[in-house]
Amino acid sequence: MLQDSFGRRFYYLRLSITDVCNFRCTYCLPEGYKGLPEDAFLSAPEISKTVQAFAKLGTEKVRITGGEPSLRKDLPDIISSIKATSGIKKVALTTNGYKLDKNIHEWHRSGLDQLNVSIDSLDKKTFKSVTGHDRIDEIMAGIESAISLGIKVKVNAVLMKGVNDNLSPIFEWLKSNPATFRFIEVMETADQDVFFRQYHRSGGAIKQQLLDDNWQSVIQDQAAGPAQEFWHPDYKGRMGLIMPYSKDFCATCNRLRVSSLGKMHLCLFAEQGVDLRPFLAPNIPIETLIEAIQGHVSDKKLGHDLLNHNSGAMQNLSQIGG
Repeated sequence: MLQDSFGRRFYYLRLSITDVCNFRCTYCLPEGYKGLPEDAFLSAPEISKTVQAFAKLGTEKVRITGGEPSLRKDLPDIISSIKATSGIKKVALTTNGYKLDKNIHEWHRSGLDQLNVSIDSLDKKTFKSVTGHDRIDEIMAGIESAISLGIKVKVNAVLMKGVNDNLSPIFEWLKSNPATFRFIEVMETADQDVFFRQYHRSGGAIKQQLLDDNWQSVIQDQAAGPAQEFWHPDYKGRMGLIMPYSKDFCATCNRLRVSSLGKMHLCLFAEQGVDLRPFLAPNIPIETLIEAIQGHVSDKKLGHDLLNHNSGAMQNLSQIGG
């Protein structure tokens, strides 16, 4: 079992398979992706070996992230490979939904259990202004298909002051849709410090509004992420809040990250990352990779330093999958 010096255990791996994204979200890549070519990223065998090593160390859940992971043509094979790994109980995917409606059935057949879709507004005009794409109808159709297939669906929205913080349309949608809508506080990065100051809003006020309206806290399982989730008897769906600036946010951290270049990040906003790629070569025993992972996890710090405006090596959120 992976455990750090503070006694935190790690059941959850966020694995990026590409940095490339085809959206131009205002809080992440407003000028579009200008990074590495696609052949720079982890190959399918490297991804498989990585997941096998983490599974042997107690990882139960793997979330495939990007960039936009659906831009990789071998995504169905990657899902199948992870799902077939002994010890892995859940395979999740985070996507901008660009190809969701066309591909969700294939991803489901490959073994996908959970789906997170980034939708920063349910309003068509606002969605287009944030992402640069007018595809909200196709994305919502894909979500409906996913729900009908029995896939657990969560919608992620970056909470932006004065842009998408009106809860009324969200509540209306949740009345009839068994999904979770989660607001994620804007996080400061090196490229987006001005944006952060202009649009950051604490999720604390929204949490208090939910509690005042008789929403109840949901007890999360050990492989769940950092969100606080809430349910209400009058709604089929749930509300969630991810508040990295809140007190003790890092105290129950249970996740590690591996970037599309094979670097293990102990925190989203910390160090440059530890390079695992040399251990992913076919001639290197998996036991050597496991030892490297174990050795570095013990160095994980207690928490991030975002309150001091220190985002570590994070230039933008597409780098290691958010």
